[in-house]
Amino acid sequence: MPKTGSSLVILNQVDSTNNYAMAKVHAGMAKHGDSYFTTVQTAGKGQRGKHWDTANGVNIALSLVLEVKMLNASQQFQLLVSVALGCYDFFARYAGAETSIKWPNDIYWRDRKAVGVLIENVFQGSDWNFAVAGIGVNINQTSFDPSLKNPVSLKQITGKTHDLESLAEELKNLVLDRYDYIKKDNFDSLLAEYNAHLFGLNQKVHLKKGPIHFDTTIQGVSSYGQLITMDAQQERRFDFGEVEWVM
Repeated sequence: MPKTGSSLVILNQVDSTNNYAMAKVHAGMAKHGDSYFTTVQTAGKGQRGKHWDTANGVNIALSLVLEVKMLNASQQFQLLVSVALGCYDFFARYAGAETSIKWPNDIYWRDRKAVGVLIENVFQGSDWNFAVAGIGVNINQTSFDPSLKNPVSLKQITGKTHDLESLAEELKNLVLDRYDYIKKDNFDSLLAEYNAHLFGLNQKVHLKKGPIHFDTTIQGVSSYGQLITMDAQQERRFDFGEVEWVM
């Protein structure tokens, strides 16, 4: 049975905290700021239908309900930026200056992935009422499945074991703080911060679009969420899912 503690709903085990949170939203039983946390997630979800692979009992799986009625559907990237920055604030507080945001909303330390984010939306007709931000953070895990490309945990970086419940509460508050900036019409400043912390900024990277591989230099991300790059004196813009990083 779930219990409430430190304003978190703590679940001993769940298939997916996002599934749980979405069910609460659809049932009219969730409000802005409600959050659902577990360390045992049996079917965690990642971006684009992928599975979020996490070890039991050592990491954070957190889903946060956000009321977004003051936004419209064209502003979904604004929400993504605020969530990504809240996750960045959290991880950089412990891991330091080598933390970055990999477009669109993963958190990296050096060239390794520490945090994954999945945002799911709830519409009623054309009205965008709620979003659920699912956040997976590698905290105390020290051994990963070899099939994972480049994971890293906070314990591997700091050498310390961390209290998961208190960190989940802290993460939730930092994301909510960043979301408040959107409500105050401060998206331009949020986007500037997002780009300042962007993984690979002003660096040459190798990308793949379909069967085509190419090198290009990261210039930033537009207010519409497009990755902006430059190569051969030509600016390119890519939507999420249009290109893959080859690392």
